[in-house]
Amino acid sequence: MTQPLDLAFIGLGVMGGPMAGHLAKAGHRVTVYNRTASRADAWVAANGGSARPTPRAAAEGADIVFACVGNDDDLRHVTIGADGAFAGMKPGAIFVDHTTASAEVARELHAEAAKAGISFLDAPVSGGQAGAEKGILTVMVGGDEAAFAKAEPAIRHFGRAVTLMGPSGAGQLTKMVNQICIAGLVQALSEGIAFAEHAGLDAARVIEVISKGAAQSWQMENRSATMIENRFDFGFAVDWMRKDLSIVLDEARRNGARVPVAALVDQFYAAVQARGGKRWDTSSLVTLLRD
Repeated sequence: MTQPLDLAFIGLGVMGGPMAGHLAKAGHRVTVYNRTASRADAWVAANGGSARPTPRAAAEGADIVFACVGNDDDLRHVTIGADGAFAGMKPGAIFVDHTTASAEVARELHAEAAKAGISFLDAPVSGGQAGAEKGILTVMVGGDEAAFAKAEPAIRHFGRAVTLMGPSGAGQLTKMVNQICIAGLVQALSEGIAFAEHAGLDAARVIEVISKGAAQSWQMENRSATMIENRFDFGFAVDWMRKDLSIVLDEARRNGARVPVAALVDQFYAAVQARGGKRWDTSSLVTLLRD
């Protein structure tokens, strides 16, 4: 790093906390805001920097403001309004949003930011909590090239692959493609494991063999063992996946894309939720096939 920047980070959950930590470890001056103030205080105690009581106060004087919150409404809450980050950002500053949200809200906030003389990048991530902690996330970015060029070096402190996908909204649309693919892969892996078990095969041995061929995937490599062991108390929660798939299905209705498998898997996840699996890992789809 050539020169420390004044940065802000809004939202210190299982993703945002580690991401902000990488910025602090790189030597940047980081100011944070979190809806639950105790979490912000704990982050400061562990990483240095300072905490502020509102998004606006955290954003004041920052060169780049990062955010990772829950959904479209959460994002609007921390950006616009009297206490929102946009009201506190200096002219020319950049807001980088890592929330998985809709392309619609990304375009809306891009326009609002332009009115305020600042830039907005939608930059959802893939890689989960482990990727955030290790600083190896994949970051899909939508927005203006000039803003991306300025923000990219800072994003790379926690992003292994950081790519500008197109204009505002393109980052969120790319994340939707990511979730469509994951949904299909997890369901296929679940069916394969359940089939092996019903057929009397050693499922672990089956996976060991087929993972050397064309069936191999990240899900198979990282989730098959725990699926076979019926362990799901970790990872990307079913509630979060259903939120993401609802964004996918809404966008598909708008743009006319057909996503029948994603729609079906969303229904399967609803069945997992009904079984009490709201916070189970997404690989818990396999539980529906063991009855």
